[in-house]
Amino acid sequence: MCGTDDASSYRAYLDELFRAGLLISSGVRGVYGRSGTFEDVIMGFERYVTREGKPLSPEVMHFPPLLSRAHYTKINHIHNFPDLMGSVHTFMGGDPEHRELVRKLADGEDWTRDLAPADVMLIPAACYPLYPTATGTTLGASGRLIDLVSYVFRHEPSDDPARMQIFRQREYVRLGTAEQALNHRNEWLERGKAILQSLGLAVEAVVANDPFFGRGGRLAKATQREQVLKFELVIPICSTEKPTAISSCNLHLDYFGHAFGIDGPDGQPAHTACIGFGLERIALALFKTHGLNVDAWPKGVRELLTLA
Repeated sequence: MCGTDDASSYRAYLDELFRAGLLISSGVRGVYGRSGTFEDVIMGFERYVTREGKPLSPEVMHFPPLLSRAHYTKINHIHNFPDLMGSVHTFMGGDPEHRELVRKLADGEDWTRDLAPADVMLIPAACYPLYPTATGTTLGASGRLIDLVSYVFRHEPSDDPARMQIFRQREYVRLGTAEQALNHRNEWLERGKAILQSLGLAVEAVVANDPFFGRGGRLAKATQREQVLKFELVIPICSTEKPTAISSCNLHLDYFGHAFGIDGPDGQPAHTACIGFGLERIALALFKTHGLNVDAWPKGVRELLTLA
């Protein structure tokens, strides 16, 4: 079904998921409801990752999918990915403005221009809300390891079921020295690969880059690749020509340390690194690999996911 890179292969798998009731159409591309079975698979994977990470004694944090607008402006996301961002706007007027808003709605006019920006943005990466919480701190000799999860938003509507606009990321983030961050990225690249392969997913680690925007983005992509800052664990879901990244391992250098005033144990801006698991994408890869009937999945996979 999903062998080539034409748009029909993506739509075919999406329709298959709809018919099976695993995903539920919302009428907006990339925004779907999930069935109980789909969620069971995601929760099973999260339990598995938790077990694998527990010996490292991470701090555990869960954030809502919202980030302070003031904190967002400290990050170069608007410069690098303006096409992906999500800004929250709301109504802040009084009775006269409300009457005008309702009139425009009734008359088919653009009422959204009467909204004002709220104090929050939709977060584009699960780790972004973490760094502001460490502003003004100096890390101890061992640094910090945080296990976190959140829904994230990226405005890229698509018929590719793996390219959702709203989805979840499970991350392990390291704050510390340059050596600690690099070791974290490299160790979790291998650990993440082993976790996914143990579930029957034939992932491959590849050097990658983020989808930087515009002409300046070409240089940023090349620089990121030359410095080998990002690896992705990829697997064909709907295309053998363009396999899907279901996990990524990222080295941020001291970018967030500078941006949020976080110092390492040596007094220099802290370095950070993370692994991110795309939970919906991993579920989609599992359904593509093992079939849409979870009861027929290999016994070993079901046991690792603690599925009844």
